[in-house]
Amino acid sequence: MKLASLAHGRDGRLVVVSRDLTRATDAFPVVATLQAALDDWPRHGPRLADLAEGLEHGAVPSFRFHEHDCAAPLPRACQWLDGSAYVNHVDLVRKARGAPMPESFWTDPLMYQGGSDAPLGPRQPVLARSEEDGIDFEAEIAVVIDDVPMGASREEALAAIRFVMLANDVSLRNRIASELAKGFGFVQSKPSSAFSPVAVTPEELGPAWRDGKLHLPLLVQVNGNLFGKPDAGTDMTFDFGTLIAHAAATRRLSAGTIVGSGTVSNRDAGGGPGRPVAEGGLGYGCIAEQRVVETIQRREPKTPFLRFGDTVRIEMKDATGHSIFGAIEQEILPHV
Repeated sequence: MKLASLAHGRDGRLVVVSRDLTRATDAFPVVATLQAALDDWPRHGPRLADLAEGLEHGAVPSFRFHEHDCAAPLPRACQWLDGSAYVNHVDLVRKARGAPMPESFWTDPLMYQGGSDAPLGPRQPVLARSEEDGIDFEAEIAVVIDDVPMGASREEALAAIRFVMLANDVSLRNRIASELAKGFGFVQSKPSSAFSPVAVTPEELGPAWRDGKLHLPLLVQVNGNLFGKPDAGTDMTFDFGTLIAHAAATRRLSAGTIVGSGTVSNRDAGGGPGRPVAEGGLGYGCIAEQRVVETIQRREPKTPFLRFGDTVRIEMKDATGHSIFGAIEQEILPHV
């Protein structure tokens, strides 16, 4: 099942979307918003699944689905928790700041709580006050969960996953070091994140979803050029069950909480840092990684962070080449 929230009011207008992302039908006869559906999933989930089946067979009224009409699937979420499941990424960006990586990072997930009240829709621009902030994208996988009790096990956490999405965790790199030096975490350096047009149930992903990971390449383009195609199931140190259980260690999590994977990041085949696409590698899920690799190899970074007018596209395709979640496609614009 695939669901989307069309831009409408604060919480969107929930629609069921066809598998090929061409048609949609209103979910209003069942439930008006995705958050309301999650609040009583045992009741609404099966009815939405029936509506999705009816859409595939042409048994319900439908209309043309346009990704640019979408808000984020959860236009305001209970909570946005972003992990760093790909420890290779953590290692590289810490090297960029000259910060050594503790061994515990390989066994205990990193996670921060970001702003969830105003996520960006998949076609909304990224607004920034200055290019000097070091504007970067971070291509991620994210999941939407049902209620999770405090102290939940990994297995309980996995069973609570209701939807999978893509995310762009926008980062202002040149604000991060000074902000983290205060010892409290991200605020100004992490503006609103964006999410894919469509949220997809794990069952819909078939064999690509296994062991709490999504085993498909995540495609990233900058200004129409392929920047990265890392596999989301490779080098993921902490699966989503582990991330969710980590978040729930000392508190319960409410239905509608979004948990992110952190930037998808792959090592090179030889075990070293990944290589750029232009050099035959899988590229990167953010600019910061490429800059670190350039610094390691050439003693200085050459790839600039995003400029006003640049565009970023994040998408994932199935084995037949069809888009699964639709695309996040955003232009970087000045905030005026």
